[in-house]
Amino acid sequence: MSKKKMLTAIVAVGLGMGVSHAAAQTAPCELHIWPAERMNSMTTGLLGGGLLDSALHGKKDARNKAQMASALDSPTQLDLLQSLDLKTLLSLPADIQVVRHEQPLERHSMNKVKTRRSDSKAACYSELIVADVFYQKAAIYGRSLKTLFMVRDFGSDDKIDFEYKAWGGNGLKLFPPKEGEDTVAALDELGTVFKKNFEEFAKNERTAVAARPKVAAK
Repeated sequence: MSKKKMLTAIVAVGLGMGVSHAAAQTAPCELHIWPAERMNSMTTGLLGGGLLDSALHGKKDARNKAQMASALDSPTQLDLLQSLDLKTLLSLPADIQVVRHEQPLERHSMNKVKTRRSDSKAACYSELIVADVFYQKAAIYGRSLKTLFMVRDFGSDDKIDFEYKAWGGNGLKLFPPKEGEDTVAALDELGTVFKKNFEEFAKNERTAVAARPKVAAK
């Protein structure tokens, strides 16, 4: 190879490395989101829970869980979250890229795994995980849908910089539908309250972030 061609090749490689480095520096942040693996239902009467209450309401709770699993399946949970302004609600960068994972994470591993749950190498990386979706009917407090969410911020490495996990919960008026009632409206209500639960969670998460000790600039 002539010196001229060799010089041209070196310059081309150098330019390519410069473009790759610049691209890495300007790559958008990533927010990875996962739906909940399981649904839970608990109906308690004046007995206040326990084995007898569980036996009395077991069939009803099983029916509730089946309806919840249908109305809030994995794609629907992700669609509901993405219909919200996640950037504003979680105070995320404007250029963040949302990456959805249709397959739920195993619930028993949720607190055990402290590393990134995806193979992304993004230099700016966060996770939003729906941990539990829980319907409850209590004799005194009535019907409600509660959702457990978890946010984890890793920054540029595989170490958690910030983690916040909490419930959001709101009352229900239509779900579960009784015989002769509008089933579609009752199931739609689950989606509406699911979003309200996340908005409640996000508000508390922003408060937790604001309360974090400020890191002194180096």
